[in-house]
Amino acid sequence: MKIRDIRAAGLRGATPEGGWSNEIRPEECVHTLIAVCTDEGLIGYGSVFANDGLVKAALQVLEPLYLGENALEPERVSEKLHQHTFWMGRGGTLTHAISGIDIALWDIFGQATGQPVGRLLGGRYRERVQPYASILMDQPERLAERLAAIRAQGFRAFKIGWGPFGKVGPVLDEAIVAAARAAVGPDCKLMVDAGGSDAFWPHGLKWALRTAAMLAEYDIAWFEEPLKPDALADYVALRRAAPLPIAGGEVLTRRQSFQPWLEAGAFDIVQPDVTKVGGISEERRIAWMAQEHGVRFIPHGWNTAVGVAADLQLASAFPDTDLVEYLYGSPYVDGIVARPWQLDADGMLPIPDAPGLGLTLDPDAIIRYTGDRSFPIATGAVRP
Repeated sequence: MKIRDIRAAGLRGATPEGGWSNEIRPEECVHTLIAVCTDEGLIGYGSVFANDGLVKAALQVLEPLYLGENALEPERVSEKLHQHTFWMGRGGTLTHAISGIDIALWDIFGQATGQPVGRLLGGRYRERVQPYASILMDQPERLAERLAAIRAQGFRAFKIGWGPFGKVGPVLDEAIVAAARAAVGPDCKLMVDAGGSDAFWPHGLKWALRTAAMLAEYDIAWFEEPLKPDALADYVALRRAAPLPIAGGEVLTRRQSFQPWLEAGAFDIVQPDVTKVGGISEERRIAWMAQEHGVRFIPHGWNTAVGVAADLQLASAFPDTDLVEYLYGSPYVDGIVARPWQLDADGMLPIPDAPGLGLTLDPDAIIRYTGDRSFPIATGAVRP
């Protein structure tokens, strides 16, 4: 089975806020869908954390390397793409685009073999996983109202992040966290993401240490991205001193970037994003490396339904990966699939056991959010 064509379509019109200081608008594109088409009619889907203009340019560069390749060998084909584009900028747009291709090739591999991707990764340790609703921080009262409404829908784990946190002062920071804990109650998991990868993040190690002590008083499950994304030494110092787990890694790409962080002991929890690290193939290697260093692997492909589907399959294949991030309220997660994701009575997401990613895209929604009527949509695929 050969790769016949690869197409890309950017998602626009309902792009959710990112919490960034230079906030994105609904009409801007930061997530792009990939469709890998084969000469035997199977179509696999991937997702890329990048603007569609960048992704389409990357596909032009990569095309001579992937056309005619075996669509049933995702890891080898992806590594070929990485190896032959090293000098063009490992870790940038090309790596992000390869991520989407790799996800789509695993989807095809699963469809062709009649197996869910998680089983092809070595076996399924679980049939369901707990999603944590990921939302932006707000003023305490508004945040509490939103969290209470989400909890009423069945979620039992939450992450609040970015927004005004760390940008006004410690009094507001604690008021936000206190309101969130009161809203979700003592029995739910609550995580805090400072958003230290935002442009010109103003805080360093001392702020992170003080804030970590405050968060521990509210039984926060982990403190995410509390420092600038390249502050390796400070992350190591923070992890050793903080009274709660430290999480990060979403801005890193490829396994080579993760290795020094894991070896130095910078994280308790590592969060590679499948839509930019190099796809499922690369994320699996990062997760293995994390296991060897005693670090929990919690995937970060929350940004589209395809990313969530990939994360669910990865979560099924690792014994300690009992959580996945879920971007609550995004049409690109719930609005582009034929059947929206559904929590069970325990607030868990079932992991699809259908072939491939177990995902069916909604053709009308894809046209609505991409404006591309030519983007290939599989008609006989399975539903999540």
